Amino acid sequence: MRITIVAGARPNFMKIAPIIHEIEKQQEKGAPISYRLVHTGQHYDSNLSATFFEDLNIPKPHRNLEVHSGTQAEQTGGIMVGFEQELQENPTDLVLVVGDVTSTMACTLVAKKAHVKVAHVEAGIRSGDRTMPEEINRIVTDSISDYFFTTSRQASEHLQSIGIPRDHIHFVGNVMIDTLKNNLHRIKKPLFWDHMALDVKEYYVLTLHRPSNVDALEAFTSLLSHILKNTNGAPVIFPVHPRTQKLIQDASVSFDNLHCIEPQGYLHFIYLVKHAKAVLTDSGGITEEASILNVPCLTFRDSTERPETITQGTNMLVGTDPDAIDKAFSTLKADHWKQTQPIEKWDGKAAQRIVAHILKYYGH
Repeated sequence: MRITIVAGARPNFMKIAPIIHEIEKQQEKGAPISYRLVHTGQHYDSNLSATFFEDLNIPKPHRNLEVHSGTQAEQTGGIMVGFEQELQENPTDLVLVVGDVTSTMACTLVAKKAHVKVAHVEAGIRSGDRTMPEEINRIVTDSISDYFFTTSRQASEHLQSIGIPRDHIHFVGNVMIDTLKNNLHRIKKPLFWDHMALDVKEYYVLTLHRPSNVDALEAFTSLLSHILKNTNGAPVIFPVHPRTQKLIQDASVSFDNLHCIEPQGYLHFIYLVKHAKAVLTDSGGITEEASILNVPCLTFRDSTERPETITQGTNMLVGTDPDAIDKAFSTLKADHWKQTQPIEKWDGKAAQRIVAHILKYYGH
């Protein structure tokens, strides 16, 4: 059987890596399975895309659609046009999409209109916030996919509640954690570590990219100022997403302890997270990594699609209210932060389960 695997943005790369490695293992055992890797080009900065293939030992994509930036509609349309041509030229038995980015939704739409079955990895998660582009992508993708691989029982139950047949839903665990566990022994100290004189557990890692936090200069500046006020001068390492680069330049405030750096490769970034005092973020995926690494995590959002990082992990929803931010930092400074608990099936074997199910579907 032939599988076309789609990757478009940074989180996708960590999710496809263990799946590709498992497919290759099954090929070595004689399983009649092959894959074709398509990179949509949704993230085009080399540190957000190309280096992830190198860090995670993923082969170069068979095709790069090179869609690059644009509005939501421009990106979606560009991906759909390019992926339609890809499927016409390279027929496949199954399209496998991961996560909730624009590429996930766009390639699912194209595949279904071409009468190709779709498997969605990380299906069923919901934040309940339809102002987030990712939430719309999840809803659309899950509404028309054929096979669903979930990270939690709650995600599986949600899919059943919207009418997805039970035998098409598989609680397999979290492929992001497969990648984390597979690469912890390979993480690398960034070159700037010594230059900045960073010490273990004496600095923060900050990531902000949600439109609600970074699209308006006043709101962004206010949030950033309040976060940094609470860090008591400790270094704050901020790998700057392309979305926020210009805002920082336009901001009229400066902070001596804020260190803006280029986007990092996977192995460098996980090193930073693992040794941080805390992670300060509005990203969903990073809350998963921080939880497994037992690193305190403050999330500047009012909702999450990954509730297990709160109930069993180290994540706390802080939102953007100054009082809530102050309270969270007080808990952190008092060393009263919760410790992570085991999360079911986040054991590094999700990709094995996914590929095993796919082989069963196709009679092998």
